[in-house]
Amino acid sequence: MKKLRFVYWQDDAFWLGYLEEFPDYMTQGESLDELEENLRDIYKELTSDTLPLVRRVGELDVV
Repeated sequence: MKKLRFVYWQDDAFWLGYLEEFPDYMTQGESLDELEENLRDIYKELTSDTLPLVRRVGELDVV
């Protein structure tokens, strides 16, 4: 099982968030559990190679 980091916050009645690897793709849920499920769904879509032009975040080692 792969672990993914995500950023989230509560705004009134909704929980909002995005995956750190894909910050351009936000989602929401009425509970934190629903938000996490929606983030799993987004991850599946973004990594399925069916969507064009998916932007990602990477890490670069520099000297």
